[in-house]
Amino acid sequence: MNILVTGGAGYIGSICVEQLLAAGHQVTVFDNLTEGHRAAVDPGAELIIGDLQQRDDINEAMAKVRPDAVMHFAANALVGESMENPSKYFRNNVGAGINLLDALVANGVKKFVFSSTCATFGPPDRLPIDETLPQNPINPYGESKLIFEKILRWYDEIHGIKYVALRYFNAAGATDKYGEDHRIETHLIPNILKVALGQKSHVDIFGTDYETPDGTCIRDYIHILDLAQAHMLALNIGESARFNLGTGGGTSVREVIASCEAVTGKKIAVVERDRRPGDPARLIAGSDKIQRELGWKPKFQAIDTIIESAWNWHVRNPGGYGD
Repeated sequence: MNILVTGGAGYIGSICVEQLLAAGHQVTVFDNLTEGHRAAVDPGAELIIGDLQQRDDINEAMAKVRPDAVMHFAANALVGESMENPSKYFRNNVGAGINLLDALVANGVKKFVFSSTCATFGPPDRLPIDETLPQNPINPYGESKLIFEKILRWYDEIHGIKYVALRYFNAAGATDKYGEDHRIETHLIPNILKVALGQKSHVDIFGTDYETPDGTCIRDYIHILDLAQAHMLALNIGESARFNLGTGGGTSVREVIASCEAVTGKKIAVVERDRRPGDPARLIAGSDKIQRELGWKPKFQAIDTIIESAWNWHVRNPGGYGD
């Protein structure tokens, strides 16, 4: 297939591009490089530098590429920032997304894969979080993704765009060539590995008094290659659908730190801090539906394996992509 990937220079997008190319697809990346990196774009893909907020940019790219399908990763994704600057999140994640959908309509593109988030659910009433739970986001980031999911429903009904929304939590890990390098790094695993690399003095633990076995938050970590596989399977679907993605297991902050120490052979200094507002004790995604309907099955469920892949990439690329 001929696939246009928005945000394909970012962490998840770049690895999906790599895997799409390996599967024989033709890939074009559309990215403004504010969050992504030029060096993260596989040389087998064409890169178009443009901004989804500029309708002409995406209209021209879509008309040039004439893709069979679009994978949409381009978004702002910092929960804390969304609480400080909601306008940025609704403009980029909703407004710019509408520009993209209008370009699909204008060019007759009918297949769309959306990188959503389990943040659309908010604190869950039960675990694991499956597709039947009500969606009640507690921050503008999650709200912006939920609004866009609702917009997708209408673009399907009115314009016949068949979409798959994939909701997941903690993407982690790396491939041999591509890994995680955010300009503002908020994710736990890369921040721990920065301590092991000597780039940070310590890692913060936010809250040690949760009702969990060791008092720290439990999250569902999913290997980036398993995420990429889910996105590729979503290309084959005939009707619109929404799926939650997770391994079905959970790892606490202290367990992640211990795993990083085991993988790297380095002692990780920690500083214990107060809880952050809005952090639930446990977040675990149920993925029975996508396993049943698309045959998806995570291959990398051990946290040590996920962290080892990330560590190997960071050791080879201690400065990230260098831009």
